[in-house]
Amino acid sequence: MDDFDYALPPDRIARYPVARRSDSRLLVLHRSTGRVEHRRFRDLPELTAPGDLLVVNDSRVFPARLRGRKPTGAAAEVLLVRPLADGPGDAPGGPRRWEALVRPGGKLKPGRVVEVADQLSVRILDGAPGGARVVALEGPLPAREALERFGRTPLPPYLGRDDEPLDRERYQTVYAQREGSVAAPTAGLHFTDALLAAIDDRGAARAAVTLHVGPGTFRPVDAPDPADHRMHVEAYDVPPATAQAHRRCRERGGRVWAVGTTVVRTLETAWSGRGRPGRLRSGPGTTDLFIRPPYRFRAVDCLVTNFHLPRSTLLMLVSAFGGVESVGNAYAQAIDAGYRFYSYGDAMAVIP
Repeated sequence: MDDFDYALPPDRIARYPVARRSDSRLLVLHRSTGRVEHRRFRDLPELTAPGDLLVVNDSRVFPARLRGRKPTGAAAEVLLVRPLADGPGDAPGGPRRWEALVRPGGKLKPGRVVEVADQLSVRILDGAPGGARVVALEGPLPAREALERFGRTPLPPYLGRDDEPLDRERYQTVYAQREGSVAAPTAGLHFTDALLAAIDDRGAARAAVTLHVGPGTFRPVDAPDPADHRMHVEAYDVPPATAQAHRRCRERGGRVWAVGTTVVRTLETAWSGRGRPGRLRSGPGTTDLFIRPPYRFRAVDCLVTNFHLPRSTLLMLVSAFGGVESVGNAYAQAIDAGYRFYSYGDAMAVIP
C-alpha cells in the first residue's frame, strides 16, 4: 500500500469548482516516456485525432442525502444507495424502498423513523449487508418529487462542507442522462458542450456507457496488501451502439479514450477475449473488477481522470494504466505546481 501513498497539503483539496468547467488545469502524462506536460482542459481536443473514440459515463447523480431528526429530536442522516423492488401497493412516482446507509447507525434500528420534512419521512425496515439498512420513503408526494424537493446533493466527505445550490448543477456532467449515482463520475465534470463539439470537429467519435457510482468509491483500502481488498459491486450498461462504435474505432486504428475510472472498469469488464482481436459485449451487467498493477488493458488506450486520494483503488487503477513510477512522479509534479485535487479539482490525461 505504501506504493500508492503520498502527502497532500490540505489547501490543495478543491472544495469548490473553478468558475468555468474547461478552465481546469490538465496534466498530460505520456505513458511511453513518462514525460509530463502542463495544459488547460480546454486543450484536450488537440490531443484527440480523427478516428478516435471518446467514451463517457452518462450516469446522473440524484439528491440521495436526506437529513432529518429522530422522534427524540436528535439529528439523523440517510444516504440512499440503491432502489429495491417495490411492493404492489407502492405509488408509481419512483421507488419507495431503498438500500441506504444511516447515521447514527447504532440508533437507527428497524422500526425507527427519521422525519425529513412535513411531507417526507424515512422508516427503517430491516438490516442489510455491510451495516446498511432497508428503508421506505413515506409521505403524500411521489417518491421522485419528494427527493427532488427534500434531498441534498451527496458531496464526498473530504470536501469538508455542506452542499450548496451551485452543486446541483456543478456536481453533474453536462451529458448526464440516466439517474442512479451517489457520486459523480468526476473526470467528466470538466467538459462543456462547446468542448465536446470541438472534439467532434476533430473527427473523433463519441459514445456512452452507464455505471452508477456507489458510496464504495470512497471506501479506503484497509488491508496492508491490496490483493486482500474486495471491491464493491456496481451496475453498468453498455448500449449496442457503444459496442459497435468501439469495434469500428479499433478497426480503423483509432484510440479509445475512457473518460474516468468508471468507464475503464466498465469497458474492461465487458471486454470479451484475451486480447486483440476481441470485442466489447453490449448489455447490462455488474462489476467488482479491481484494477491494480500489474494489469493488461484490452479495451482502453487513453485515460482522462482526476487526481485521486492516496491509498485508493482509483489511484491504483491509474497507476496500472500509466505506470507506478510515472504516475507517482506526475502526482509529485502536480503538487509542486499547485494543481487542485479530488472531485472538484484538476484533471490528468494519460496517453500513449
